[in-house]
Amino acid sequence: MSKFLVKIRPNYWIEKKIVYLHIETNTLSNRMKTEYQPRIADKLLARKLAGKGAVLIEGAKWCGKTTTAEQLSKSVLYMSETGRQEQNIELARINPKLLLDGAKPRLIDEWQVAPTLWDSIRFESDHSPDLGLYILTGSSVPPDMSSVIHTGTGRIGWLKMRPMSLWESGDSSGAVSLAHLFEVPDNIGAPAQNDLSRIAFLTCRGGWPLAIRMNEEIALDQAFDYIAAIENRDISVADGIRRDPGRTHRLLRSYARNQGAQASIETFKADLKANEGEQMNEETITSYLQALRKIFVIEDIEAWNPNLRSKTAIRSADTRYFTDPSMATAALGLGPADLINDLNTFGLIFETLCIRDLRVYAESLNGQVFHYRDKTGLECDAVVHLRNGAYGLIEIKLGGDAQINEGAKTLNSLSKKIDTTRMKAPAFKMVLTAVGQYAYRREDGIYVVPATSLKD
Repeated sequence: MSKFLVKIRPNYWIEKKIVYLHIETNTLSNRMKTEYQPRIADKLLARKLAGKGAVLIEGAKWCGKTTTAEQLSKSVLYMSETGRQEQNIELARINPKLLLDGAKPRLIDEWQVAPTLWDSIRFESDHSPDLGLYILTGSSVPPDMSSVIHTGTGRIGWLKMRPMSLWESGDSSGAVSLAHLFEVPDNIGAPAQNDLSRIAFLTCRGGWPLAIRMNEEIALDQAFDYIAAIENRDISVADGIRRDPGRTHRLLRSYARNQGAQASIETFKADLKANEGEQMNEETITSYLQALRKIFVIEDIEAWNPNLRSKTAIRSADTRYFTDPSMATAALGLGPADLINDLNTFGLIFETLCIRDLRVYAESLNGQVFHYRDKTGLECDAVVHLRNGAYGLIEIKLGGDAQINEGAKTLNSLSKKIDTTRMKAPAFKMVLTAVGQYAYRREDGIYVVPATSLKD
């Protein structure tokens, strides 16, 4: 093939090489489809494509963005393919239409290699009677959009992907549907198969698609490698600012210790002061956190602001979470046995696992996940609020009658504070647990559901 291409005149050679690339990448795409494990994002992507000319999939590195996009695409262009990246960049500059030519939807992977493609995709979407033309995926590192003219509003949609939930990875039976809970069923009786050791492993392994097929010991290595890549490279390429790996490591450890808390920049500064002195000031810490957000390592939760019967002030600071619980355990250097031996830490990081899953499930229901805390100290771990105004209150506990009762007490206290003359009453209240033999509804109406029984 390469000798044949050399004999053709330059312009024609480029066109033929692109055709060859289409054939080769489509073959790879078909092979990937046979190995694919379905994701909740599949239906979200199909829905987005039905209403937009193009869809950009964003999310943490290695969470499965490209593989998911390949399932719906009919042609694929890998912009950063070895030996072709420079050619693709040049074509994006002089003749982007060649790169965009192919069966639709067309996947443009690592599109950020040539950010100017954005305007070309926006133009093609604007001047075509069809929808669902392009899917854009790429590295979690944000592209340089300084040369882009149009925002893409109305033509290009966004979809955020996260690591796999327990339901997607096959670690939840899916016996209890979050959507069904909003219908307030009288009975959700369902057996659950879990134990604390298994939950500890799932917390440390995380929801990385390739890790779920690996030997358990090898799977546990992946989060440690992920954190090492963040510290040594990814946080620096997020915005082109070189950052010290050791300093990044210490900040990640501090962040992990403050999972589920409304930790301030001052809190992180105090944690780092012993090693950093005054060098790690608030401005520097903020820049590090912004870089980690850009590459989807951390994803804080906004405060929920209901209408209350009283004038109790609501604390509006965001609550700190990693995108996946395995990032927290790896940052702290912990394995499953360490979590079993420190149930307080285990409880905090299990909460991160549940928040990850609730975010995935809620998004499929047109919902968002929030956190509630007021000045009296009353706190609710998660509020799933749907676009139609319905919402559910959720407390997260490792399990056991004492913790379940504590969670139920919190849920009932919060629901009594809500002014139901000005907003809906909660559709449901749920204690989400790590362990438990059954999912069931208590006499007070509160659902108790093991995380390994839940789905969207």
